[in-house]
Amino acid sequence: MQLDIDTLESLRRQHPAWRLLAAESSALVASFLHRVFVVPNQRVVAQADLVEALDDTLYTLREQRGANVYPRAALEYLNDWAANDKAWLRKFYPPGSDEPHFDITPATEKALAWLVTLSERQFVGTESRLLTLFELLRQMSDGSETDPQARVRELLRKRAEIDAEIERVQAGDMPLLGDTAVKERFTQFANLARELLADFREVEQNFRTLDRRVRERITLWDGSKGALLQDILGERDLIADSDQGRSFRAFWDFLMSRSRQEELTDLLERVFQLESVAEMAPDPRFKRVHYDWLEAGEHAQRTVALLSQQLRRFLDDQAYLENRRIMDILRGIEAGALAVRAQPPTGDFMTMADTATSIELPMERPLHTPLRKLKLDIVAMAAGDEDVDAGALFSQFVIDKAALSQHVRQSLQQRTQITLSELLHTRPLEHGLAELVAYLSLAAEQGGTVIDDTVQDSVDWVAPGGQRKTAQLPRVIFSR
Repeated sequence: MQLDIDTLESLRRQHPAWRLLAAESSALVASFLHRVFVVPNQRVVAQADLVEALDDTLYTLREQRGANVYPRAALEYLNDWAANDKAWLRKFYPPGSDEPHFDITPATEKALAWLVTLSERQFVGTESRLLTLFELLRQMSDGSETDPQARVRELLRKRAEIDAEIERVQAGDMPLLGDTAVKERFTQFANLARELLADFREVEQNFRTLDRRVRERITLWDGSKGALLQDILGERDLIADSDQGRSFRAFWDFLMSRSRQEELTDLLERVFQLESVAEMAPDPRFKRVHYDWLEAGEHAQRTVALLSQQLRRFLDDQAYLENRRIMDILRGIEAGALAVRAQPPTGDFMTMADTATSIELPMERPLHTPLRKLKLDIVAMAAGDEDVDAGALFSQFVIDKAALSQHVRQSLQQRTQITLSELLHTRPLEHGLAELVAYLSLAAEQGGTVIDDTVQDSVDWVAPGGQRKTAQLPRVIFSR
């Protein structure tokens, strides 16, 4: 992007990040949003919780600086920050909830990240970034080499270096990273981890922008429905096949690997035990940063699935309304034609219903009539038929969710993660579909469970009649 004067003036007027930095209350907005959303990596906050947190902040400021500072109510500030002319917050209603929720926009996160860089850094590392640049160049060069002989020579060179390093270690020569090098690399890791979490909001925003553009196109479309669907699906495929879409899909596949998650957990535990890293007093949340990545990625995946679901429902509603209107018109024409079939009129015979309002006065309504009380006859109880088969009363069964939950916990004692299909392999379903639904209910209630909609698992069981049943469902992963 060229930073000419026209572009910068346009950004100063239109970009939410620039408007936030230039706002009179930018210190309050930036400090509050950074503390509530960025520091704990909070994706969505309910309106009641956010109003309570802002009320506490405003109360403290008024106690320190006077009662006239920031005189408006907390909810007024939040609605103002979410307005279209500022767009520092995104206000929306999640599915199944009638309470508004808030999330910061990608522009706000960019402004907060830039403000963090303004503070003076006590330690500026350059060696690790230079090594990272060299490694990136080497990966691009080796990964794009089409000559097999050249790639073999490069692999042989790497193998020779590894063999030489093994010999040095066996001889007792083990070079170790110094404290400065460890601190430098950990600082770079922390910065990249935060940037990666911030990127997910921009990915979600891109998909929401696409969905809004598609809805506008559907509303104003005057061509055929086939051409509209082809245009919409083509744009969806364009997003999925773009560089951003392919990169996100590769990241998600890499992070969903169980071996990679276990390796990341082990590496973080070992790094946090280093004395040089402990001296830096790092944020303990970095120990589970890969789980934060997983949660943010799953949130982006669910956003895409929800947008697709809403778009399909929107198209179905449009088609239903169009078909209903056409059928009403046709039926009206048919009824009018049948009424005058014997004696066609000479003038106009189709009339429009009167648009006047029908007035009904309160005193014209009938008075309330109380219901008559029923008289119940007292009848003596008689003995029933003793030959009735009561076996149906004892054939009912109850799914013990506590036993299923205990089975999940016992399976996670030896492993950090386990899929639902693996659980059912060790303990097959005894009560069929009802027991499978109970497992899915447990997955929805537990916070650490991940549902991967991109992978399908098959579950088999034997029905009471001896028939074998099969169900297809998304992969459900229980975590410790």
